[in-house]
Amino acid sequence: MTTPRSAALERLAYTLAAPVLAVAPNTYPDSPVNQVVQLAGIAGVGGWFLAAKSVEPGAGRKILRWSPLVLAAAVDVAAGHTGGFGPYWMDGLLAVGWAAAGYLVMPFSRHTRRRHRPALAAPVPLPAPAEVFEEPVVPDDGADLLTRDARVLWEQAGMPGRTHIVKATRHPGMQHDMTILLRASETGRPITGLTEAVVAAPFGVHSSDVVLAEVAIQPGRQGGPGWMEARITPDANQRRRTKPTDQERWTDRIGSPKGGAPGSELVHKTRDDARGVTFYRGKMADSTETPRIDLAKVCRALGLPEDDSCVFVLIDGSEFLISAFDEPPLSQIFSATRELLTPDAKGMYVCGFTITGQPVKTMVYQHDKNAPAHGLTLGVSRSGKTQFFAINMAAQSLDGQVVWLGTVRKDEKTTVLGKYIDRQGSNALWMARSLRAAKALCEIRAEMPWPHDGQPHDYKPGDTRCPYRQLNVYGDEFMTAAQDADFGEFIQKDGEDLTVTGLKYGIGFNPAGQSPFAHNGFSTEMKDNLRQNSRPVIFNMGSPGATRKAAEGTMENAYDVPTIPARYSRSEGSAIERAMRGEADPENGVSTGGVAVIVLDNGRAVLMRSLYADFDTDLAHLFPDEVNRLTDYEVSEMEKRGLWFDWNEPVRPGEFWPEPDEDDEGESRSRRRGGKGGGGGGRSSKGGGRRSEQVASPRQALEVIKSLTDA
Repeated sequence: MTTPRSAALERLAYTLAAPVLAVAPNTYPDSPVNQVVQLAGIAGVGGWFLAAKSVEPGAGRKILRWSPLVLAAAVDVAAGHTGGFGPYWMDGLLAVGWAAAGYLVMPFSRHTRRRHRPALAAPVPLPAPAEVFEEPVVPDDGADLLTRDARVLWEQAGMPGRTHIVKATRHPGMQHDMTILLRASETGRPITGLTEAVVAAPFGVHSSDVVLAEVAIQPGRQGGPGWMEARITPDANQRRRTKPTDQERWTDRIGSPKGGAPGSELVHKTRDDARGVTFYRGKMADSTETPRIDLAKVCRALGLPEDDSCVFVLIDGSEFLISAFDEPPLSQIFSATRELLTPDAKGMYVCGFTITGQPVKTMVYQHDKNAPAHGLTLGVSRSGKTQFFAINMAAQSLDGQVVWLGTVRKDEKTTVLGKYIDRQGSNALWMARSLRAAKALCEIRAEMPWPHDGQPHDYKPGDTRCPYRQLNVYGDEFMTAAQDADFGEFIQKDGEDLTVTGLKYGIGFNPAGQSPFAHNGFSTEMKDNLRQNSRPVIFNMGSPGATRKAAEGTMENAYDVPTIPARYSRSEGSAIERAMRGEADPENGVSTGGVAVIVLDNGRAVLMRSLYADFDTDLAHLFPDEVNRLTDYEVSEMEKRGLWFDWNEPVRPGEFWPEPDEDDEGESRSRRRGGKGGGGGGRSSKGGGRRSEQVASPRQALEVIKSLTDA
């Protein structure tokens, strides 16, 4: 290729100027030529300084461009300070070296041109080169230094995802954190194949420090699939890992997909020092979702012991509240008082308190339905059922209602309660007679005239014109009684009838036991009526799973049910360290007796501590001064039917089933059914003895059929 004209002229200048640099300082020291050369060198040093200080690219090229002037001044000064031409003609050698360097480098002619153009007027045809794909040249858009540096790293990485960095913005107060705005290199093409790892690699950060996000369309700027925003935050993530805020801890460890409450956000955290509790109020990011909370995971994320019965959760729609107490809140005792147990105008009274100190109310009658209320109380032995009976009976008695209590076996507490209510008994026969009498009372009240018009009416709570009082029939250990060999079928059938028809006539049925399911004495119809006309109370059922199942069995819809552990115990130290040292675990459990789950009218289950009635003291301060009883008219009508007598008597002949005419059969039935209290006579299954009798005549067959069908 022919040498360009500019390069040839520059080489000629170096050749002619070299002898002048060697001769002028030695022959004419005061010549203006030396001053011009030295001033040119000073100008070149100034050009070096400006090039080094500039933030624009191309500083090296500018420094090389000024180097001939600076080197010429250096040669002139060196020649002027040597005697003659210096040892070994050093002045001449320096001038020749300077010319040779300029002859080869050609800083002005080469570095002031972006491309080397041939000087010939007629272009020489060249063979067509092979087609090579070139990245589109991005024109200089006046980007700042951070954006240009980011683009350099991005281009060195091969333009990942075929994208271009539009702008890089540094985060305030951060050294390395920034946000880069990316767009596809080809117009109209969506960005694909771009991941956190691909973005993190050019900047030398971890992939977890990169977050990709879509770009919203804004006025003056495009958006959509062809644009993407990447937030690179290594500094912020380092602080977040070591000293996270409450919001960041919640987002990373609780609201994450594998956290204790996935998809949730922390609204705020508050502390109540007076009550010793910390509240974490959260909500779902999507308000249409229902919180799914794993309390054990939440405790571990918050650094709280997960087995000390101090952490509780309350769910309300898409929001929830986690309460972390310093001490088990439900271990506190709330004594029952007459003020708390006195029903209000709507038949509601305080039966306990929640973990947050809120009073929980239940009803002695249904004000909204204008009807009495049933009751359903479940729990294992020593869980607090009889204690709840006491406060419920006291509230009903304070409202002027009549109470009957039947249990399977006699115990101290039921005997004490018998002093303050109308009737109480302790065997399956007594319970069967009480249910039969209550069922007959429905017929009596259905024909009982009201004094204001002489006509019978349905029961209306609080109506002063009503001629009778509300009756509440209790059946403690109802499931056991319903499986009694002799009287179980009568107890189950009459109890079911009472739950269906009793509300019209002011009679509420209150069974209690350890299961609400059909195979243990509860029919589906009976359970549905009890659930819809009461606020079921479930005490400890033996295990958290059993408690949850029993509560869900009394709810129309399965909401989250609080957990009742066997005991409240604060965890002390590490179980692993105690195992390694061979030490015994601390025995610091606190009984959960009296703690129950109450199902409110909206189907929500709430954990509460029921009021405590001390049976070791006189309970007279909880009950009214006089015991409420049936009217004389009701008693006389039941006496006419042979249902009002001492229900502790042995079974009367023909009371529950017809007596046979044959003496031998009569003697057999008398021995089998004549025991006191209906103790079961050692029979293995309900009604099994009667069904296995030998039938020797048509009359006996008819009697057996009648006993089986209750005809």
